[in-house]
Amino acid sequence: MASDHVDILIVGAGLSGVGAAVHLHRECPGKTYAVLEARGAVGGTWDLFRYPGIRSDSDMFTLGYSFKPWTNPKAIADGDAIRSYVRETAREHGVQQHIRFHHRVLRAEWDSATARWTVHAHRDDTGEDVVLTCGFLFVNSGYYRYDEGYTPDFPGVERYAGRLVHPQHWPEDLDYAGKRVVVIGSGATAVTLVPAMAERAGHVTMLQRSPTYVISLPSRDPFADAARRWLPAKAAYAVTRWKNVALGVANFQLSRRAPNLVKKFLRRAAKGKLPVGYDLDRHFSPRYDPWDQRLCVVPDGDLFTTLSAGTASVVTDTIDTFTERGIRLTSGEELPADVVVTATGLNLLALGGMTLAVDGAEVDLASTVAYKGMMLSGVPNFAMTIGYTNASWTLKADLVATYVCRLLRHLEDTGEQIVTPLAPDSDDLVPIIDLQSGYVLRAVDQLPKQGPAAPWRLHQNYPRDVLLMRHGRLTDSGVRFSRAGTPATVADRPAPVA
Repeated sequence: MASDHVDILIVGAGLSGVGAAVHLHRECPGKTYAVLEARGAVGGTWDLFRYPGIRSDSDMFTLGYSFKPWTNPKAIADGDAIRSYVRETAREHGVQQHIRFHHRVLRAEWDSATARWTVHAHRDDTGEDVVLTCGFLFVNSGYYRYDEGYTPDFPGVERYAGRLVHPQHWPEDLDYAGKRVVVIGSGATAVTLVPAMAERAGHVTMLQRSPTYVISLPSRDPFADAARRWLPAKAAYAVTRWKNVALGVANFQLSRRAPNLVKKFLRRAAKGKLPVGYDLDRHFSPRYDPWDQRLCVVPDGDLFTTLSAGTASVVTDTIDTFTERGIRLTSGEELPADVVVTATGLNLLALGGMTLAVDGAEVDLASTVAYKGMMLSGVPNFAMTIGYTNASWTLKADLVATYVCRLLRHLEDTGEQIVTPLAPDSDDLVPIIDLQSGYVLRAVDQLPKQGPAAPWRLHQNYPRDVLLMRHGRLTDSGVRFSRAGTPATVADRPAPVA
């Protein structure tokens, strides 16, 4: 910890950052590393978000680490359990002693002459500016702003006399017992908040502009329970993990190839859990196809149960204006509210807001092309973790960390010092994140791109990526290996994409 230079510098001590550190410790034991974390605790998202009912929207057999079996009985876990799991992992593998808390990374500058990054950070606890150097920079900061969630400009909101809350920063002093609550939104956060708050509130209304696909899954996995009875813990975890991966891939592929069939299935499943005559078309039939946005998982159908019990309701309409007592809708209806929760989404922020420069030239992220979904064209010795949009984040995080370790061993074995991704010889580029969700569309022009085919295309397919990331070649047309003193600017482009 006293050294200002490390072989690998990891940014972020959340789920993927801790996982990356463990992979380095296990697969590259001779390498030195440090973890810079802007906040004061391990856990990332799972330490930041504290709103009622917070839970995973993926099963923990795939959201958990490949090297650490998830032993909690619940497959859909609450935030406290996930936070404890991440912290336990950090302690067990000695990651905790490598973390430097309250270090907010502002900028990183690459120098080809020395094959080093110079990383500038600010200590929020002391106000001190810190400079470190590293041979490889590995960013695991997610892709949204931690300090500010997204809230639209609601007309008349300044007149509202009640409590207005964004779930990203839940106030500890909020008492909503017996009160009228309106949750604005229809995504994963909203469908989590509604049944959780309905346990104590007088009534909870989920106000949505348009519906989202909602699917009920059991909070416990019967297959996992059976596997644990008959197999050792690691084997039971691995078998369940691959079972869930296979089901997830099948669901996604079927949604892409036969969206109308999947729509009918989701509609029928929701209908069976709601009261007879419920207006399913209005409240649970989205205009888009399944997996154009993520499906919302509700464990044991808790949202549907709450709606059936009458302690919560769904209103599909748009906001005309806030009033002193609540919200007036475009239809003219007024929703009285003592508390309004704006579960309206996230603000996307690539690389945690840090800027990059290579040999004195600023890096424009929107002009880069992602190599294997984890490195950026023209940016040497750099990797970032962006999880799957159609599966658990950690599935991809594990693969990226494993690939980084393979790269580091390859550099050591060959005597090379630098690995630089190259852009494809193609103008057929699309954003690296392919969802149509609002938080993606609002920031799509700021994101790196991906190319038309491998190795510049980000696959949303875990089994395929296992072959590519764990067993595929490290040397191909999309990357160049070199030694210190070789400029990062490459005139020669790779062969055209087939």
